[in-house]
Amino acid sequence: MKNGNFMKLTLKTKSSIETQNIAKLIAPLLIPGDVITLTGDLGAGKTTFVKGIAKCLKIEEDIISPACNILKCYFQSKPHLYHIDAYRLENIHQELGLEEFIEGDGICVIEWPVFIDYLIPKDHLEVSIVNKGDNNREITFIGFGNHYDNIIEQIKKA
Repeated sequence: MKNGNFMKLTLKTKSSIETQNIAKLIAPLLIPGDVITLTGDLGAGKTTFVKGIAKCLKIEEDIISPACNILKCYFQSKPHLYHIDAYRLENIHQELGLEEFIEGDGICVIEWPVFIDYLIPKDHLEVSIVNKGDNNREITFIGFGNHYDNIIEQIKKA
């Protein structure tokens, strides 16, 4: 459904495997320079979603939240995958060098983007994950820009 200037789609999953499978649908559609923001409470499934993207990119390394490190880079995939967890960046107002990854040559996935919203490009894919209890999740995609609208259209067809 097109709302204003963005495309929106909501899907429901009943397991972490289903959440990863949804992420696997978008992974082949991603290109270098793409930015995905992931929102949701602690334990909602943000890192599980990233695991699905990584599996599709054939990354064999364990995908864990980079909360302590802020940034985790996976260079064995083409394009590279950059996983940022900005949770610990609330109230930090200094140059961290994250721009080179967000604007870089890989796919950049950002958890807790609200804490670095000034770095998020206008065109990006927003993924919101809501824990509905047990293993049930509601995943909402919002595309900002034609490329991301096209990704959502492809998800609808899958």
